[in-house]
Amino acid sequence: MPNIVDVLGVAVGTANVLAGDEIPDDYTHDEALTAEPVRPLAVVRPADAIEVAAVLRIADELRVPVTARGAGTGLSGACIPRADGICLSLERMHRIVEIDTENHVAVVEPGVTLDQLDEATATHGLVYPVYPGENSASLGGNVATNAGGMRAVKYGVTRHQVLGLEAVLPSGDIIRTGGKFVKATTGYDLTQLIIGSEGTLAIVTQAVLKLYPRPAHSATVLAPFRTLDDVASAVPRIVNSGVGPLILEYIDAVSMAATTANVGLDLGIPADVQEAALAYLVVVMEQHRGDRIDEDVATVAELLSTLGALDVYVLPPQRAAQLLDAREKAFWVAKQHGANDIIDVVVPRASVPEYLATVAQIAQEHQTWVAGAGHAGDGNVHLSVFQPDEEQRHKVMRAILEAGLAMGGALSAEHGIGKEKRRYFLELEDPAKIGLMRRIKAAFDPNGILNPGTLLD
Repeated sequence: MPNIVDVLGVAVGTANVLAGDEIPDDYTHDEALTAEPVRPLAVVRPADAIEVAAVLRIADELRVPVTARGAGTGLSGACIPRADGICLSLERMHRIVEIDTENHVAVVEPGVTLDQLDEATATHGLVYPVYPGENSASLGGNVATNAGGMRAVKYGVTRHQVLGLEAVLPSGDIIRTGGKFVKATTGYDLTQLIIGSEGTLAIVTQAVLKLYPRPAHSATVLAPFRTLDDVASAVPRIVNSGVGPLILEYIDAVSMAATTANVGLDLGIPADVQEAALAYLVVVMEQHRGDRIDEDVATVAELLSTLGALDVYVLPPQRAAQLLDAREKAFWVAKQHGANDIIDVVVPRASVPEYLATVAQIAQEHQTWVAGAGHAGDGNVHLSVFQPDEEQRHKVMRAILEAGLAMGGALSAEHGIGKEKRRYFLELEDPAKIGLMRRIKAAFDPNGILNPGTLLD
């Protein structure tokens, strides 16, 4: 077997291949709480699709595992490499190829971050609407995990915003799927198949993304409630009101206290209201005209008052931005407080109260503390599980995930399965579906080199 580091150096340049002690720790892990870092055989940093293809041909011929890596902000261990494999870092592929203002699309390479794209689109009065909570995340990682976030209630998730892809197969073949159009009935939809596949089918080297006119006005309303049931009952009424909320978030009282304390944020809520509130609803609206945003705020405030809110607060822009930023960083707060694992189950929106009641019962039965917040508008429940005993934690996690499936939900709404939730996925998912996924994997990647151990064993 040839020295693979030397061979890779020929493909992408020796300066772009790291091995042994040259490999920084950042390439050995993502942000998953339960994963152990792994130092790969080599880190390779290609500059374009041609170099990605060359690397994959080498790896496929030599049967060397390849794990693609974006910004490393994932929460499921999907970009943790193998010790005998290649970490394919896409950090050098960070060009915004095009902002097409006529067709309202952006063409980007996988290493472009959400921050970079937002800055570029803002100059054209446009916006890419997917914000999964970490703006340093790369678009390639977002595509791989089908990232969502707080704005999904209005705009959907990543797969709703991707019109086409350029991707490299393990064989080294470069394919293009979709394009700058919104509909097509031409064979299987390979774009949607690759989105969310967590780097197990192909390596995405370009994405064609939808853009939207950037609204000039926004407003944030915060409403404390006595119970989470009251919050959940209010959500469909707000959705049906016609205001088209950008964000609908619920935060339980414990999570709200920890989140605001972490950033030193005082929302100006009186102590007696805080004592009575067990849950909060955050409603964000956006409009292109100031008078319309004022009308939407008035509509939502009046509606919340009739739906049992203890009070209604229209937050000043700075406090609203701080609250949303703090909410997006809830994972880091949970991590600082010693959370042992996290869950991002999704259930039908109307089932959220029943699901959370079931979670509370499971937590009590297993003497485990479970705190939460979530995207109330789309049924995505985020839970932090505090249980240091690994065996007991597995029982709790399995029971919570199984309860979500029983209510017509799915194990993960946006974090993905990765390596860390694979056990639950294989235990709880329909075996017929798992078998079909294995056959799809084999069709794309017959030698099994792409991200082995992620999603499937």
